[in-house]
Amino acid sequence: MTEFLIHSKRCFIDHQFTEATLHIKNNKIHNIHLGYHDAVTIPFLDYNNLIVMPGIIDAHVHINEPGREDWEGFDTATKAAAIGGVTTLIEMPLNASPVTTNIKSFLLKQDASKGKLHVNCGFYGGVIPTNKKDIEDLIKAGVFGIKGFLSHSGIDEFPNVSKLDLEAIAPILKQYDMPLLLHCELTDDDVPEVTNPKSYQEYLHSRPQHWETNAIDLAIAIQEKFDIKVHIVHLSASEGIERIKKRKKETNKLTVETCPHYLYFNAEAIPDESPIFKCAPPIREKANNNKLWDFLLDDGFNFLASDHSPAPPERKQLESGDFFKAWGGISGLQFTLPVLFSEGQKRGLQTEKLIPLLTKKPAEFLGIDDKKGDLAVGFDADITIWDDTEEFTISEDSIQHQHKATPYLNEAVFGKVIHTFVNGVQVVENSTLKTLQQGQLLLKDR
Repeated sequence: MTEFLIHSKRCFIDHQFTEATLHIKNNKIHNIHLGYHDAVTIPFLDYNNLIVMPGIIDAHVHINEPGREDWEGFDTATKAAAIGGVTTLIEMPLNASPVTTNIKSFLLKQDASKGKLHVNCGFYGGVIPTNKKDIEDLIKAGVFGIKGFLSHSGIDEFPNVSKLDLEAIAPILKQYDMPLLLHCELTDDDVPEVTNPKSYQEYLHSRPQHWETNAIDLAIAIQEKFDIKVHIVHLSASEGIERIKKRKKETNKLTVETCPHYLYFNAEAIPDESPIFKCAPPIREKANNNKLWDFLLDDGFNFLASDHSPAPPERKQLESGDFFKAWGGISGLQFTLPVLFSEGQKRGLQTEKLIPLLTKKPAEFLGIDDKKGDLAVGFDADITIWDDTEEFTISEDSIQHQHKATPYLNEAVFGKVIHTFVNGVQVVENSTLKTLQQGQLLLKDR
């Protein structure tokens, strides 16, 4: 269908739910009729009381192709995204081989995605100590930001950067108004000696909050000195909140995200010998995560993202149970909406506040809010339709990720995605993949 109508009593338009009929034509939202609007000559999809909203934009995803397709690839990742109502994702520069730190590797990654994109996909470039000369070329080629680690990334070919490395590229980022995304952990030796590598509490204590706050202080200093856009990815330490709030009162160029796993799980409930929960920074205590929720409810986070970072079961040390040898990353791209909606319901998070954190807000961060992130005339017809009343249990047979291992397995959640449209084409119908290869490669306009 190149032209059709979508009707619901709960379309999310202008920050509120309203009955409306969307007229989709040539992959765009051609018109919006408030109320019920039937047309005899055009196919009419009536979704009654289901929520119709802009497609989710996940601005933090690791796909690992080329080079580590056995971890995850574009085909499986974007199928999972579609099933989860994610219509656009931005892929991180590490975990693939080669890492995306120069033009050659960026072109290889684009080439690897051809014929495998079931949702829209853009990319970040990476900064490492040796690639200052490559940053401008990556920006001109269309990356959406430059990502760096302040501690070891887990991938030897993507080493962490220093303050001097960041200061060296800051003028280039300033010139192009390009965000610097930072993994904020600054490691030191001020941690207890490990006596039981299978203990979650020992893993948690091995990555203390002050590692994050030290790195956040550095990130804020760089932002302030050079007046550049700096984005703190996956905040887990509540001790960083006041620093961030203070700087955000002074500038709109400091932004911050957190992820579903920091809001849904807590350290007290994580058993030993269960490195499926390992990520860096770690999932912290309940009291800490309550403060993250307070910050979210107070409009502190700019957006929410999955930080989907999968690995094969043997890399996750699922048999040995060793947290310190396991790959650190949570597999959760497919479950962002139901996980956040379900926990949010318990916390008093209004759905009208959740939806922009997954749609309009990441679109603004990426600079694509003129065409994505809203149900508005002229926008791309990326649309997610879901049932907020339906409870379901996350089961292996429903998981589209390359590997079924995820801490969300067997969790009972509300908020099931029923239909997904990408660029005006229905890619998911009744929670089942319908039409593939409808995603587009996204490059940042320069």
